[in-house]
Amino acid sequence: MAAIDNIVLTALENIVGPNRVLTGTEDLQRYGCDWTRVYTPNPAAVVLPDSIEQVQHIVRLAAREGLAIVPSGGRTGLSGGAVASNGELVLALDRLNYIEDFSSIDRTVRCGAGVVTEQLQQHAMEHGLFYPVDFASSGSSQIGGNVSTNAGGIKVIRHGMTRDWVAGLKVVNGTGELLDLNRGLVKNNAGYDLRQLVIGAEGTLGVVVEATMRLTTPPQESAVLVLGAPDMTSIMHVLRTYQDSIELNAFEFFSELALQKVVEHQGLQRPFETPTEFYALLEFEQRDEKVMEQAMALFEHCLEKGWVLDGVVSQSLAQAESLWRLREDISETISRWTPYKNDISTVISRVPEFLTAVEAVVSENYPQFEIIWFGHIGDGNVHLNVLKPDDLSMKDFQQHCTEVSKWVFDIVQHYGGSISAEHGVGLLKKDYLPYSRSELEVSIMRQIKKVFDPHSIMNPGKIFDI
Repeated sequence: MAAIDNIVLTALENIVGPNRVLTGTEDLQRYGCDWTRVYTPNPAAVVLPDSIEQVQHIVRLAAREGLAIVPSGGRTGLSGGAVASNGELVLALDRLNYIEDFSSIDRTVRCGAGVVTEQLQQHAMEHGLFYPVDFASSGSSQIGGNVSTNAGGIKVIRHGMTRDWVAGLKVVNGTGELLDLNRGLVKNNAGYDLRQLVIGAEGTLGVVVEATMRLTTPPQESAVLVLGAPDMTSIMHVLRTYQDSIELNAFEFFSELALQKVVEHQGLQRPFETPTEFYALLEFEQRDEKVMEQAMALFEHCLEKGWVLDGVVSQSLAQAESLWRLREDISETISRWTPYKNDISTVISRVPEFLTAVEAVVSENYPQFEIIWFGHIGDGNVHLNVLKPDDLSMKDFQQHCTEVSKWVFDIVQHYGGSISAEHGVGLLKKDYLPYSRSELEVSIMRQIKKVFDPHSIMNPGKIFDI
């Protein structure tokens, strides 16, 4: 790809204004990376458009000049999907942050790509509705990035992924043309649904500039249960027991070592004194007293069966929030150890044997590594976190983790799972895409990209190489 010369910089300034093209070192470092912190950011420039028309002009200019574009949202990704490390132009969508056309009848609202997830959640609340896709980075992630990575989070077991809430999508493709996809329709069987192709494509097919998002009825007051279990098989028995009787908002899990780290470094209290191998966190709506009575009866049943050794239920909103922190604060807590992170998945019923196989191979080869497990086990998604020992250099740790990845993805392939349950492929996992996708599937993906992006300027090098 061509470097950006002064003529191109001037042309960009003519499109967005002189203060909206950034070339300073601090700006390039800030906008050129995501949360992976594995790659050295090296963009040529950052441009901040404030309209869809400006995005179109930028893309057309980039196509003429053979200039690669990396779309940038909240930069909270964990796969390197928003990294610009090869002299690309970062197209930051922060200024496309409008929320318009709320409809109480359709229960939809139109958002610019730069709207922060928490803003959408707050806007829905102000209108007596609810946007249910939620995760730890909701205060900084943007809707365009959520769509591009098909973000999931903690309520997937009930509310699904981002793609389930996208009613319409506007996308600028690799030639600068604007695609207006689905236009908010509930039923639309007129040919291929290109909207769903773009969702989760990590910006490789085009720039998501606007999304019409669905909203729903707010939940009633929720209760949170944290239960201690002796093993993962017991956790799965608990999941089945509660799912058969109560509609769950969330079903999360975390390991004893994860709990120890959070309690030690976040100033939180253990949920109960009994240490157990794993913990399940359940959330459900208290629609009436019978629901809580049923939840407690199920708890007693699980105790009798030996699937649960101890537990606690929230008695107030404040206590519910504190119990959630035991799970939600894990990522922030362990970041000080620069962990090797992997979000992997298989079908829900095979999670225990899947997790056991992964932990066995890592522990056998690297017994000095601490392993932190947590995840959205209600949808088959587990997060493997291997902490870097203090006395091991980052270079050596990353080399060891490359070996770990190969072993882990061999197991993923054996169980018919995914190398990326929700974080995307990006740069970090593209070498391992064949573990989850067949050669034919990848070939079709490449052909689709050529149709959307004939000049190969849209986030090149992410997911696969052309």
